[in-house]
Amino acid sequence: MSNQTDAGTLDIACRTIDTPVGRLLLAQTGRGLLRVAYEREGFDEVLQELSRRVSPRILHSPSRLDGLAAQFDEYFAGDRHRFDVQLDQRLSTGFRHKVQQYLPRIDYGFTHSYKQVAEKVGNPAAARAVGAACATNPLPIVVPCHRVVGSSGKLTGYAGGVERKAFLLDLERGSGEQPSLVDQR
Repeated sequence: MSNQTDAGTLDIACRTIDTPVGRLLLAQTGRGLLRVAYEREGFDEVLQELSRRVSPRILHSPSRLDGLAAQFDEYFAGDRHRFDVQLDQRLSTGFRHKVQQYLPRIDYGFTHSYKQVAEKVGNPAAARAVGAACATNPLPIVVPCHRVVGSSGKLTGYAGGVERKAFLLDLERGSGEQPSLVDQR
């Protein structure tokens, strides 16, 4: 099935899903998953940005994203450690793109410091730039920027909020208890 119209306009299929970290917006093109957004980012604002940057033709199409929604269910149940989905990474360029390409190499249940990631991508002095790349990651959870922490192990900034970052890390560490998220706003 093609996602191209006769005029060459690229369709973006989107849907929302309910998760233990709140509602998420999923947006996908014919190239792959384009965006995962937390509700606190403002779904309308995210869709407006996608309309401006990628295509004005955005379709609410839950069935086109059923497989991905099922993978999120498996992830939150602790049964999936990696997402199996093509990614459309056109929203990131340059150094940010390089960092975001590296992030899936951080194994489930483990973390790297911003400095370690900077070293791994060949720019050891760029820890702050790694932080910026994580902060602007358009595919949180799937591209696991939550696995990047301060050198001391401190949890710092996250698009979904530090409490969601802690939740995801606790989930992945498999403490035997289901983590809880107090504030799901």
